[in-house]
Amino acid sequence: MPYFSVIVPVYNRTDEVRDLLRSLSRQTSKDFEVLLVEDGSTVPCEAEAKAFEGKLDLHYYYKENEGRSIARNYGIERARGQYFIFFDSDCVIPDQYFATLARALKRHYVPCFGGPDGASDDFTDVQKAINFSMTSFLTTGGIRGGKVQLEKFVPRSFNMGYSREVWERVGGFREMFSEDIDMSTRIRQAGFDIRLIREAYVYHKRRTSLAKFARQTYVFGMSRISLKLLYPDSLKLVHTLPAVFVLGCLALILLAIFWRWWCILPLALYVVLLWVSALFKTRSLKIASMAVVTSFVQLGCYGYGFLKAFVWKIVLGHGRDVQQEIAMRKGK
Repeated sequence: MPYFSVIVPVYNRTDEVRDLLRSLSRQTSKDFEVLLVEDGSTVPCEAEAKAFEGKLDLHYYYKENEGRSIARNYGIERARGQYFIFFDSDCVIPDQYFATLARALKRHYVPCFGGPDGASDDFTDVQKAINFSMTSFLTTGGIRGGKVQLEKFVPRSFNMGYSREVWERVGGFREMFSEDIDMSTRIRQAGFDIRLIREAYVYHKRRTSLAKFARQTYVFGMSRISLKLLYPDSLKLVHTLPAVFVLGCLALILLAIFWRWWCILPLALYVVLLWVSALFKTRSLKIASMAVVTSFVQLGCYGYGFLKAFVWKIVLGHGRDVQQEIAMRKGK
């Protein structure tokens, strides 16, 4: 009986699944099973799963498309382990991950944990630039597992885990945007401890184009307001910063055009800080320059999504529909 059950929802990601399974097959510790839940993909990855038969304790399931949270819950219901680990299909897992995680839990057991993510050397330049944008203190305030954080650590579904006891008391994921934040909030409210295990990191490919990244961060901004409606105390100052950034950029640009040109200098200074920070981290002039672009895409799209949802759901009062919809999904 494996101690860890790895649960991965999949939707039309055959190439990514192949890389993920290959990395799992190379683990130095084998005390885990893998449950691959195909969520109604039109391009199934069953062939990729069969290629790793005998190399992994792998269980492949195909179900109709209902969403990634329901797919995760489907996997949990069939898992044999005592501790559930959740990865996204676009992750690559370092060889020592489970050995490192087992040592960390033996040294200081915690019923729920999350780990950071990073970019592997073989990722594309765009993926490396996006990774900087998503992990830099200058863009996210360190809320995604950085060394310095402006809010309490919240595990994310690309690298998180919790015990069977947590599941039995709290239940599974809800089908909603930012379902991992919702899950972590419910775990804390149930009285369970949550800890960042920094050494249990994964490589996360994230989005492969600026357009996909823009859409993703826009949804993140929208969902933050939904979370605020569910948990009124969950909205922190750090979550509003992208919206402040959008409004501030517009104000500085307008002031520079219609009043004094030097009003744009604070924005120019921020660009320089981003570029220098990205250069220091990536050691690449090209990636550092791309990171400035991805950082503005991230902050701009998140901020726009946040402002749009704030006006629609809170100012205009349509948030009641969101609360009712989420309430109806409880227990699913």
